[in-house]
Amino acid sequence: MDNIFITYQRALELLESQIEDFPTESKALKDCVGAYLAEDLHADRDFPPFDRVTMDGIAISFSSFESGRRQFKIEAISPAGSPQLVLQNPDNCIEVMTGTIVPEKADTVIRYEDLSIQNGVAHLQSETITHRQSIHFKGSDRAQGALMVKKGRQLSSAEINIAAAVGKPSLLVKKLPDAVIFSTGDELVDVDESPEIHQIRRSNVYGIRNTLKEWGIQSELQHLPDEKSEMERVIAKYLKSHQILFFTGGVSKGKYDFLPEVLEALQVKRLFHKVQQRPGKPFWFGTALTGAKIFALPGNPVSSFVCLYVYFQYWLRSSLGLNLNFQYVKLLDEISFKPDLVYFLEAKLESQTDGTLAALPLPGNGSGDFANLVNADGFLILPQNKTLFKKGEVYPFLHYRQVF
Repeated sequence: MDNIFITYQRALELLESQIEDFPTESKALKDCVGAYLAEDLHADRDFPPFDRVTMDGIAISFSSFESGRRQFKIEAISPAGSPQLVLQNPDNCIEVMTGTIVPEKADTVIRYEDLSIQNGVAHLQSETITHRQSIHFKGSDRAQGALMVKKGRQLSSAEINIAAAVGKPSLLVKKLPDAVIFSTGDELVDVDESPEIHQIRRSNVYGIRNTLKEWGIQSELQHLPDEKSEMERVIAKYLKSHQILFFTGGVSKGKYDFLPEVLEALQVKRLFHKVQQRPGKPFWFGTALTGAKIFALPGNPVSSFVCLYVYFQYWLRSSLGLNLNFQYVKLLDEISFKPDLVYFLEAKLESQTDGTLAALPLPGNGSGDFANLVNADGFLILPQNKTLFKKGEVYPFLHYRQVF
């Protein structure tokens, strides 16, 4: 492939042509938060499994109330977890606690707040009683056999609750690839060092690592010097041991941007290098003979951030059979952008009184202004072949921060 700029859409197509079918593994339920479910979860019983009392109070036969009775002798007490009792006399009641099974021959629950109890008799103090009130009926949430959670879902505490409720001490989940993240450049020092005036601390790799962790991928950090033979030696080793390699920097046109040359020497196939976009034009993607995928991100931190969220996230979700869903939001300010490029514009979300979301553009000071990322919530995706983006127009928005 010639070394030319390709379109944003073509980059997505090439990424999709290289998606993986990740293997599966069984994982203990306690370790499953953040993992991607590889099996459907079905209800092993009705939910709830019985007619369940939802308020502390008494259970009665509604026919007795309809006939005019307002005092009910308490026959028994039914705490949660006890076997079902039977209302022996339809003119009596059974005290019931939240979570217990509704007694047989009772069909209505009256809460304590609507009663006074004296000498073992419950006296009704409200006339607003309805048939079958305060009962959560068997199977009303899900019937036995119903689909509870579809495979492919990234597991949160909500899905973990359901897995436990249907008796799954372990789950079949996708086994995601191991990743290594390389920083490049002799100007970089570690975070615990005091940089000289000509140096900066490594920061991109920490943001990437924690983003990958949110997406369920474990990674390690490495650093490469600006020296071709050493770069080749180290990368060759990791191409054999890891399925995904990330690089930050070293992919542009500088004299010390050796990475494309080194990857070519290692017989890594370049799928594309350079995309018609801002920021992040130098993004590089390819595949190794080992099957490893290489995502070489630009060194400028905003560019690196954009390419990770736009391209790697697209590849990952496509591999998992998931869509990369965008919200569509209104533009709060007019934006002029003359280059014929897709513009990933940092923006902050605001909730409008008409129930819509709007985005306030925060252009910052270029792709090196990583401090501006703290002020924004994501990127507006503004299309090519257009130079003026008017207030009130609607565009897709890609989150990197969950706000609402």
